[in-house]
Amino acid sequence: MKKCAELAIIVPCYNEEEVLENSIKTLNKIYDDLIKNELIAPSSKIVFVNDGSKDQTWPLIQKAHKKQPHIKGICLSRNFGHQEALLAGLYNTTADIYITIDADLQDDPAVIKNMVKEYYKGSEVVYGVRNKRDTDSFFKRNTALWFYKIMKILGVELVSNHADFRLLSRRAVCTMAEFKEKNLFLRAIVPLIGFQSANVYYDRKKREAGTTKYPLKKMILFALKGISSFSAVPLHLITLSGIIISILSFFLMLWTIIAYFNNSTIVGWASLMSAITFFSGITILFMGIIGEYIASIFIEVKNRPTYIIDKTLD
Repeated sequence: MKKCAELAIIVPCYNEEEVLENSIKTLNKIYDDLIKNELIAPSSKIVFVNDGSKDQTWPLIQKAHKKQPHIKGICLSRNFGHQEALLAGLYNTTADIYITIDADLQDDPAVIKNMVKEYYKGSEVVYGVRNKRDTDSFFKRNTALWFYKIMKILGVELVSNHADFRLLSRRAVCTMAEFKEKNLFLRAIVPLIGFQSANVYYDRKKREAGTTKYPLKKMILFALKGISSFSAVPLHLITLSGIIISILSFFLMLWTIIAYFNNSTIVGWASLMSAITFFSGITILFMGIIGEYIASIFIEVKNRPTYIIDKTLD
């Protein structure tokens, strides 16, 4: 009889009371099917990480744990964020393989079986990749497309149309723990591990209940975090732009001096204001970009805990 790997399904939760009972029911079916087909060990578990929810999310996790001991729970002391909740689950659970999936189950849990099969074929990282983005709004679909393009231009390695639905081996998780930065962008950290990987494809579903935990503001901040954490290209572009603007300014100054001595200067309010507005805008933009990097450094040097665990259900 072959030795089956012990699986831990990590599920970050933030105010998910409307979908949680259905999520538990669905994941339990997947769990039972995997054990029945001898793909995972009976000691496997489903770990729900409560990321400081204000609703009944944690009581529902406690209730499920009492009925089914393979359901575990980690309750963070407050809301730390989605990426931090994922790490809390990964770093505080013992297993041979880990699969992370959001509580709304928009990522199809049925492909978990395919992920586990890819692990047995030798892959230590298996990415869940969306076939298409039909369930997204026009705005979200196109901004996501441009985000991946920009990150590629900036030299950041990402798997297109992959979020945080993935399988990681224990070795991959231990290796990921060696990345000590506080500005977490797991979508870019995981590819840096470099172990054998594979993709499984699925169609993303619409959210059945509740509201998205990534509104526009959070999406923008998440994108900025990803760029400032993994690419220095914007800083290099600022330097290059500064050099080009300085050269242009020098020739403009020469032209102004020559025009002055030739008595051909023209007093023009529009041209003056255009120049002032342009250079002021460029300066503020560059200061903002530099500020993002300084903010990242500020967070790193404080070295505060990534998350704080309040209680657990073992």
